[in-house]
Amino acid sequence: MSFTYRGLKGRLEKRTVTEEEVNRQLQRLQQQTPRITAVQDRPAQLGDEVVLDYAGFCDGEQFAGGTAENQTLVLGSGMFIPGFEEQLVDKVPEEKVIVKVTFPKEYHATELAGKEAEFHCTIHEIRIKGSYELDDVFAKEVGECDTLDEMREKMMRSMQDYSDDRAEMELQYQLLCEAAKTLDLEISPEQLEKGIDEQMNTLRAQLGQQNLSLEMYCQFMNTDEAKLREEARPAAETAIRNQAAVDKIIELEKLTAEEQEIAEAMVAIARQNRLTIEQLKGMYDAQLEQAVINSVLTGKAVRLIRDVAEVTEV
Repeated sequence: MSFTYRGLKGRLEKRTVTEEEVNRQLQRLQQQTPRITAVQDRPAQLGDEVVLDYAGFCDGEQFAGGTAENQTLVLGSGMFIPGFEEQLVDKVPEEKVIVKVTFPKEYHATELAGKEAEFHCTIHEIRIKGSYELDDVFAKEVGECDTLDEMREKMMRSMQDYSDDRAEMELQYQLLCEAAKTLDLEISPEQLEKGIDEQMNTLRAQLGQQNLSLEMYCQFMNTDEAKLREEARPAAETAIRNQAAVDKIIELEKLTAEEQEIAEAMVAIARQNRLTIEQLKGMYDAQLEQAVINSVLTGKAVRLIRDVAEVTEV
């Protein structure tokens, strides 16, 4: 079988986002977003959120790690040292408060454990958390729109764009897989084990974003790492074959990564990781440079397959 990546047939399966889906998304956003309102007419109470500055002193000396500005704290949450939060009750904005506490004997900073301390505090703002109604106020404060109708239309466009992008990505992936199937490739056991390792590393990273370890995941799913590795085998084979197809297209088409394309990829990486381009450049080394170049070349190879394919839009 000869390697075929031109003239492949594919289906672009688009779907239309419904008003019901938009309404559900608005309701989720409403539930996830408390309305924070400043309190002007009374002192702080338990349950209030306060914004404060504080500086900690022990034995008359200010200690490291005990100072903050514009710190938010819910009174009664138990986030601070026992006794701290209660002493801010009945205080008003800009009032100077000296909070006296004793650090727990098992406190993590051993130099402070069991010692008495003072915190010089100033509350700047008292706030309460409530719930939004799905109205124009919600649209202005959360959706940055003048009206709820405008917010709904904006959300509809955003959700439709996301759905269309997903459909396009799925099409490109399927076309790449079809091309890869025609590639004469024998995967060695060493290549496959390395590919499985990469699949497992990806799983670990995904779990880490949810504060889960692989061991915890195995317990939840009633499985073990050996079974997960076996289950990862097909995906690893597909990834290896797809990468080989991309490499072959780059070779056959003599694709190159231009400076402008690399610069644009750098901007996209910085945006995705919430970094400035200067911060990203500070991390730039030969390994990152090669990864960016590979990303650009892979994108060009996949787009080439897509551009020369026979696509039916559904």
